[in-house]
Amino acid sequence: MHSFEELAEEFSERFKKKHFPQHPANLYGPADYFLSIGGKRIRPVMCLMANELFDDIHYDAWEAGIAIELFHNFTLIHDDIMDKAPLRRGMQTVHEKYGTSSALLAGDVMLVVAYDYLNHVQSSYLQKIIYVFNKAAKEVCEGQQIDMDFEQRESVSFAEYENMIMLKTSVLLACSLQIGSIIGGAGDGNQQHLYEFGKNLGLAFQVQDDYLDAFGDPAKFGKQVGGDILANKKTFLLIKAMEVATNAQQKEIKLLMQSNDQDKVNKILSVFKSCGVHDWAKELKEKYVNAAFQHLEDIAVLSSRKKPLQELAEFLVRREY
Repeated sequence: MHSFEELAEEFSERFKKKHFPQHPANLYGPADYFLSIGGKRIRPVMCLMANELFDDIHYDAWEAGIAIELFHNFTLIHDDIMDKAPLRRGMQTVHEKYGTSSALLAGDVMLVVAYDYLNHVQSSYLQKIIYVFNKAAKEVCEGQQIDMDFEQRESVSFAEYENMIMLKTSVLLACSLQIGSIIGGAGDGNQQHLYEFGKNLGLAFQVQDDYLDAFGDPAKFGKQVGGDILANKKTFLLIKAMEVATNAQQKEIKLLMQSNDQDKVNKILSVFKSCGVHDWAKELKEKYVNAAFQHLEDIAVLSSRKKPLQELAEFLVRREY
């Protein structure tokens, strides 16, 4: 069995190969540039790990992993356009460097090439893999649209936000795991347990992300704490605070969100703490983590084979950055 680090290193080496031709340069150059920025490659490595949970890693898992990573990067290019983001991992975003039209086309062609890689896998399970991949792809788009819809609304319920995160973030993790398990020869029951493991892990990851943005150590987190608050983003923390706060606290949060108060972050964090939101977030994360690990436990393979996935999950949800 391989660790996440070992597989991530090998996948990154394989992924460095050219995925696009040279011409037209104004189409493929921006796509190459974006992939050169790098990334953690969590989703494709999860595909590989899910394959190895049941059998030796098959060539098809590498091809499917490349497809998944290309799809993920396609969504990031388009997300950056929609968010008007100037930077991605400290580098200029594609639309800033090459213009919006070129960025849109670079994302589009990345998606098409992803399907080229999927088409390399064995025909015996290709139809099932395409179904799982397409379902996740549609759901990611749904999640992004719902997230944008939320920006126009004054309030969002916990259930609505949880559903949006599940679609936007969790389903691609879950899909990556299920595709790997299909290639590894897993039965339907084990596939579903892996899918649910990934779904709950994605939710736990987002709760941790929201928590760190508000309460993380800036030295470890690597970016400004309170960025979500300054951007008036709806997060697990804000939504819960608005549900449990007194009328006076709700009014204070709303006024602060509309203000340019220099101490806005600290004041809202103070309300969060007085509402007990910081402790609630830790409990919510543990709820998702426990659900994820229960599904991993229920997979019918030797416990020793599950260890790399357990270690990866622990890292993702216990991280402090």
